[in-house]
Amino acid sequence: MRALKRIREVPPRLDSTLESLLAQFSATTLELNPSLGATEFARRLTARAAGMFDARSAVLALKRGSDWETAAFSHSPTHLQGAIRYRLAAFLAEAAGKAQSALRFDSAAGILGRELAESLGWSNLAVVRLNGSEGSLLGVLALADMEHDLPAIRRQFLEALASHAAVALENVRLFSRIERSRKQWVEDVDAISDFLVVHDDAGHVLRLNRALASLLGLRPAAAVGRDIGGLELLGTPKAPGRCPFCHDGRAARGDFLHSWGERAYLVSSSRIPAGEDEEVRTVHVLKDITDRRDAERRYRHERDFNRNILNHTQSMILVLDTAGLVSYANRRCFQAGFCEADLLGHPFADLIPPARRPIAAEAFERALDGEVTDNLELPVLRGIDRLGQFSISLSPMRDEHGEINSIVVVMTDITDAATMQAKLMHTEKMAALGQLVSGVAHEVNNPLAAIVGFADLLLENPAIPEEARQELTVILEEAQRTRLIVQNLLSFARQMPPQREPVRVNAVLRQTLKLRAYDLASHRVEVIERYEEQVPLTIADPNQLQQVFLNILNNAFDAVREIPRRGRIEIATLRRDGHVEISFCDNGPGIANPERIFDPFYTTKEVGKGTGLGLSICYGIVRSHQGEILAQNHPDGEGCTFFVRLPAAVQGAEPPAAAEQSVGGS
Repeated sequence: MRALKRIREVPPRLDSTLESLLAQFSATTLELNPSLGATEFARRLTARAAGMFDARSAVLALKRGSDWETAAFSHSPTHLQGAIRYRLAAFLAEAAGKAQSALRFDSAAGILGRELAESLGWSNLAVVRLNGSEGSLLGVLALADMEHDLPAIRRQFLEALASHAAVALENVRLFSRIERSRKQWVEDVDAISDFLVVHDDAGHVLRLNRALASLLGLRPAAAVGRDIGGLELLGTPKAPGRCPFCHDGRAARGDFLHSWGERAYLVSSSRIPAGEDEEVRTVHVLKDITDRRDAERRYRHERDFNRNILNHTQSMILVLDTAGLVSYANRRCFQAGFCEADLLGHPFADLIPPARRPIAAEAFERALDGEVTDNLELPVLRGIDRLGQFSISLSPMRDEHGEINSIVVVMTDITDAATMQAKLMHTEKMAALGQLVSGVAHEVNNPLAAIVGFADLLLENPAIPEEARQELTVILEEAQRTRLIVQNLLSFARQMPPQREPVRVNAVLRQTLKLRAYDLASHRVEVIERYEEQVPLTIADPNQLQQVFLNILNNAFDAVREIPRRGRIEIATLRRDGHVEISFCDNGPGIANPERIFDPFYTTKEVGKGTGLGLSICYGIVRSHQGEILAQNHPDGEGCTFFVRLPAAVQGAEPPAAAEQSVGGS
C-alpha cells in the first residue's frame, strides 16, 4: 500500500494515462471484495490486471498446501493443457521465490525457460509476489507481453495491486472458510433427527432444524421470526409471547419430560449468554425417548420379575466371582440364617467345613472350566455352630464374549430330608436288630435256664463248702441278671415298655462298678468316682440303666487298655437344668467317628471282638427314658467322654426300700 501512497503523491500534472490507471485501480479494489468465491476472485483479478496494464495475458498461480496451481488465466491459449498449466505455476512460484524484490520483469524465456515460453508464445513477463499478512507467499501474479514498458509509476501500480490482491485473497479465503463452516453447521443441525429450536428473549424463533420444520409442515426459513408460543409444538397449547418449554427462564440449563400422545420427549434447554449488543438466546433440544422409556420399563419389569423369582424361590442362590467370592445372594439365603455381612465379599469355601472343602474346591474349578455340577451333597455352616445338609449345583455364567465371568451356586436345604433318611435307615437297622435279638434271646434262654436251675440245686446241697457256696451265689446272681438282660432284649425287640420306678443313679453306678471291679483292678485301671450325693432321683428301669452303664464302662475299659500309659476312668454325677447327668471320662485314644457310634452294627473293634449292637441298645434305652446320650472327644486329643442325661423325678417321689439291694436282681 506504500506504492499506492506514492502514486497518490504524484503532482497534478499527471497525464491522462496515469489518471486512467488510477481510476481502473480504484474500480478493481472495489470489485475484489471478500464475498466473491475463490474462483471468481481469481478470474476478475487476472482480467482486471491484464486490462490495466495492456498485457497480452495475465496468470494467477496460487499455493495449495505444498503444491501450486494455475487459478486463473486471462486470454488463455486454446492449446494450453493441464500439464503445461501445472509447469507454468511451478515456474512462476520458483521465479517469485528467487526474486530480490516483490516484482521481477524479464524475458519470458529467462523466467519460464525457452520451451515453455515458446509454447505460450510470450516474449516478456512481469512477475509480482502476493505476500500474506505474516509474510508468507500466497500466490504469484504474472503479466505477459505488456504493450508498454514498466516504468517506475507502473511498477508502483502493479505492486499496489498485488498488495491489495493479497489482502483481498486472505479475506476471500477467510470468508470462504466462515461460509463453509456456517453451511456445515446448518447441514449438521439439519441432519440431527432430534427436534431443535432456538429463540430470543421475546420468544421469536431464530432457528429450527429441518426435522422440526417438517413436523410443523414449514420450511426452516419460513419459521424464523415467528412466535414460538403460537407454533403448538408437540401438542402444546397456544400461548403467544410465551415459550412452552422455558420452565425456568433464569436457569442456564434444565431438563424435563414432555408427553405428547403416546410419545415421550426429553426436553433439554440451554441459555446462551448474550454479548453487549446481543440478545440472550435459548436452545431447546427435544429428543424422542419413547422407545428408550419402553425399553427401560420392560427392563425394570423383567428385572423385578426375575428378582421376585430369585427372592421367592425356596433354593438359596449365590453368585461367585472367578476368585470364589460371593458377589450376590438372594433373600432366601438371609431367611435361612446367613448374615449378609458374613456372606457378601467372603469366600464361598468358608461356608463349607474344612474336611469337605476340597470337594467344593474341585467342583468350583470344574465350573470355571465350563462344566456343570449337579446335586453335590455337602454340609454348610449357617452362622455359628449351625450346620445343615445341602444339595449344591454350580453352573458357569458367561459374558457377551462367551467368557466365564461368574459362577451361579444353587443350594437346596435337605437337612430335614437327610435327617428323615437317617432315621429311616436307623429304623430299618433297629427292625433288623429286633429280629436278630428275638432269635438270639430264645436261643440263650435255654442254656441260661439250665445254669440257673443247676446253681439253685447246688446251693441246696449241704455238702457244698461255704467258699464254693459264695461263688455259686455270684454265678446265680449273674445268671439271673443275664436272664433279665435277655428279657430286656426281648422287650426291645417286641417294643415292650420298661418297668419304671424311682431310682438313685449313684447306687446303680456303684453296683455296676462291683461287676467290673476285679478286671479293672487286675489291669491297674484307675477309677475315680465323683458323685453328687444330693443328686435327684430319676424314674427308670434300674436293670436297663445298669445295662447302659455297664456297656459304656466296658467300652471305656477296652479303650484305656489300648494306650501305653496307665488307664484312667472318671465317673461323675451332677444335677443340671432339671436333669441328672452321668459322665464317663477316659484317657484312651478317643473315638474315630463319634457321629456313628450309636448306629446298629457299627464298631471300631476287631472282627470277633464286637458286634456293634451295645451302644445302639444303650441309645434305645436312654431315648425310651426321655433322656439323651452322646459322646465327644476331648480337645487335647486324649480320650473321650460319654454323657447320659435323664430327667429328674418329680419332687416327693421316693425309691422303694432297699433300692440299692434290688439292683442286679438280688
